[in-house]
Amino acid sequence: QVQLEESGGGLVQAGGSLRLSCAVSGSISGINLIAWFRQAPGKQRDLVASITSGGFVYYVTSVKGRFTISRDNAENTVYLQMNSLKPEDTAVYYCNYQGQTTRDAYWGQGTQVTVSS
Repeated sequence: QVQLEESGGGLVQAGGSLRLSCAVSGSISGINLIAWFRQAPGKQRDLVASITSGGFVYYVTSVKGRFTISRDNAENTVYLQMNSLKPEDTAVYYCNYQGQTTRDAYWGQGTQVTVSS
């Protein structure tokens, strides 16, 4: 089992910044991918960014140049630095862990990010 705990959400004005953290614990596979998803009210949960255990990163086009995903492997913590925030970034942000099998996948509880205009 893997446990994920998100933190760092909050309320910011457009153009502001937030740094989300995802603390990962438990039986972590040496080969894994951790991703940030977000879900706004009435919308599907969408991938925002991901990072592999080897440090390869991916971003959805709408956040490229504004968000940065990183990980501290020694601490098993993944970060999402969000700059130049826009109201359309408002959502609950979820951390997701994916191991090497379909069963080895877990979600965090989510953290709210609200961006005012």
